[in-house]
Amino acid sequence: MKSLLLAGIMSVVFATASYAQYWVAGDRSTGKCDIVTSQPVTYGLPAYDGSGSEYKTSFTSGPYQSLDDAKLARSTINSCPPPDPADEKK
Repeated sequence: MKSLLLAGIMSVVFATASYAQYWVAGDRSTGKCDIVTSQPVTYGLPAYDGSGSEYKTSFTSGPYQSLDDAKLARSTINSCPPPDPADEKK
């Protein structure tokens, strides 16, 4: 019985981990790129909606299965500046 319970718990843990997805969301007007965990809504240029919030997603890339894959993808996008090392430690 314990082995069946352990097998069920392990199945749930692995299934949950496989659904983690990451996207690279960027704004071409500012050159800022973020890695997000929910699928962003992409707005066309210009990236302003009049609400005072200037950051709107103008392009997305993904989904990626791991954070490392998303970071690698962000490093290959020409519109994204290199990440600040201070931000990586958060």
